[in-house]
Amino acid sequence: MIFIPAIDIRAGKCVMLTQGKIEKETIYSNDPVFMAKLWQAKGAKRLHVVDLDGAFRGTPQHSDCVAQIRAAYNGVIQLGGGIRDLKVVEQLIEKGIDKLILGTLMVYDPELTRKILKKHGKNIIGAIDIVKGKIAIGGWKEVTDRDAVEFVKELKGEGVQEIIVTDVTRDGTLEGPNLEDIKQIIKESGLVVYTSGGIGSMEDIKKIKALENEGLAGAIIGKALYNDAIKYEDLVALNK
Repeated sequence: MIFIPAIDIRAGKCVMLTQGKIEKETIYSNDPVFMAKLWQAKGAKRLHVVDLDGAFRGTPQHSDCVAQIRAAYNGVIQLGGGIRDLKVVEQLIEKGIDKLILGTLMVYDPELTRKILKKHGKNIIGAIDIVKGKIAIGGWKEVTDRDAVEFVKELKGEGVQEIIVTDVTRDGTLEGPNLEDIKQIIKESGLVVYTSGGIGSMEDIKKIKALENEGLAGAIIGKALYNDAIKYEDLVALNK
């Protein structure tokens, strides 16, 4: 199972929000590039990078910072936040970003989503951001009436191969992941699934690890790593 450190960028800093709310922001570093180097030194083979300002504004806002992370880090980078245009997708792929996370675009513009998937399907990850079983979009500011499980089935039919499932209500709370919805989506989708949101302890990690045989590919971890509630070295040891 792959454990992926999160680097969320806002105003040029590495931050963590609680439930996606700016007013509940904690700054962990003034240098996201340094954090990328740190996670690489600790053994992380993949990074989850989010341009939070891009997610809120609808277009990427930290391209220079992302480029610096790409230059400094030699593993897989998955990037989300404001990626809602084919041109942006192709520019980021050209700059060496391995995986691009689409969420809002997949809800609002299925036609453009299909076009992107047809050309760059292997580079795309679908963001399944959930509030009480419904899809949230626009930096989690808007909750739609789209059922998460049905939406995942639609994405699979369009050619999506990987998805990240995040319980927005738990994100940044350290209160534990929403394993019930994760299990259902793994079962219904048959896709490569990563979980995110609420992971706060090694006990949570053990519960997540137990789902590996059911098809859970990995977990994205943010605040618990930055607070030292979870040490990345322990995650590496868990896979040995």
